[in-house]
Amino acid sequence: MKLVIVSGHSGSGKSVALHTLEDLGYYCIDNLPAGLLSALALELKLAPNPVEIAAVGIDARNLPQALEQFNDILDQLRTQGVDSEILFLTCDPDTLIKRFSETRRRHPLSNDKVSLAEAVAQERALLEPIAKNADLFIDTSKTTIHQLRGLVHQRIERRHESRLSLSFESFGYKHGIPTDVDFVFDARCLPNPHWLPELRPLTGRDPDVVAFLEGEELVKKMYQELCDFLDNWIPAFEADNRSYLTIAVGCTGGQHRSVYLTERLAHYFEDRYPSVAIRHRELTS
Repeated sequence: MKLVIVSGHSGSGKSVALHTLEDLGYYCIDNLPAGLLSALALELKLAPNPVEIAAVGIDARNLPQALEQFNDILDQLRTQGVDSEILFLTCDPDTLIKRFSETRRRHPLSNDKVSLAEAVAQERALLEPIAKNADLFIDTSKTTIHQLRGLVHQRIERRHESRLSLSFESFGYKHGIPTDVDFVFDARCLPNPHWLPELRPLTGRDPDVVAFLEGEELVKKMYQELCDFLDNWIPAFEADNRSYLTIAVGCTGGQHRSVYLTERLAHYFEDRYPSVAIRHRELTS
């Protein structure tokens, strides 16, 4: 049986992720006490019609001692032969506070004596045992609901086609470095199409920008060296039984150079890794 454990900070999109998996055919349960994970997995496996794929939402509303013993719970699942992985959704504290303030929702850990900011901090500490074991992090600080649904579909559902799921992401340094990635490469030293008025409104996916960058020797050199580096090291992560790997390329604004390199790297590796996703964080479409 395949079991996806969905956890993360309140307001980060756990319900969206769980509903997405439900739409994909997963048997889903939200807000399950962590101590019941093993019993649930056994029941689903031994049912007259065994459940093959399931997803469970676990959050900070659990008893603290159950979260502290999360490593033991995972060991029990492995002993039962359950193929489990953890999707952990995170978000920066300021964005979480803004989301709760705008929607006027109450944080599950806040009350008359605990402020919203304090509740957010407490939750991070409580969920640390789960976060330490996570297979895949998704930072939703700059992600819409529709983008999150797409990411869950790309990273989890498509991984059934192969053991390793690769994601290539472009971003702009002026908007902050993504926190949910494994490798970060800096393309700001490359010639910048932004300084050409006719290319400035375009992106790294447009033919004119592609032609400009492909005519630059520095761009060719960086692309080839990135391919060589990843060719050498992705198999090492795969041999270490990693399920997910995220590679990010950044430039100043996340519009031209990083987008171009991200597209090229993704297309280079999709021939050998069936589950390859592309995300351009600063582009609207």
